[in-house]
Amino acid sequence: QVQLVESGGGLVQAGDSLRLSCAASGRTFNSYAMGWFRQAPGKEREFVAAISRGAGSTTYADPVKGRFTISRDNAKNTVYLQMNSLKPEDTAVYYCAARITAWGSAYVKSDDYGYWGQGTQVTVSS
Repeated sequence: QVQLVESGGGLVQAGDSLRLSCAASGRTFNSYAMGWFRQAPGKEREFVAAISRGAGSTTYADPVKGRFTISRDNAKNTVYLQMNSLKPEDTAVYYCAARITAWGSAYVKSDDYGYWGQGTQVTVSS
């Protein structure tokens, strides 16, 4: 029902920036709350950032506050994650997720989301 395709990952050096994109299928993108999660090798998937369906609410995990910015363009069915001042500990596979909702909330739990992309690798070298 909803397909998500991430792009923009890559290999960068500490201090560099990257912008991840997640393109969503469907004609009701403005009814999706969106989130970004990441999973490092040997670790559980963790929350990174989330944005409400109308972009009125955003929330971030503490390790990325002040460095990452989530945004969305409902006209392009796309959500973005701007990542600045990258650190080696940001190395992970990054996933976007979608939740169809009537509410203007941003969701932080992976169980809140019903749709996931395939992930994009971000590697930050020191």
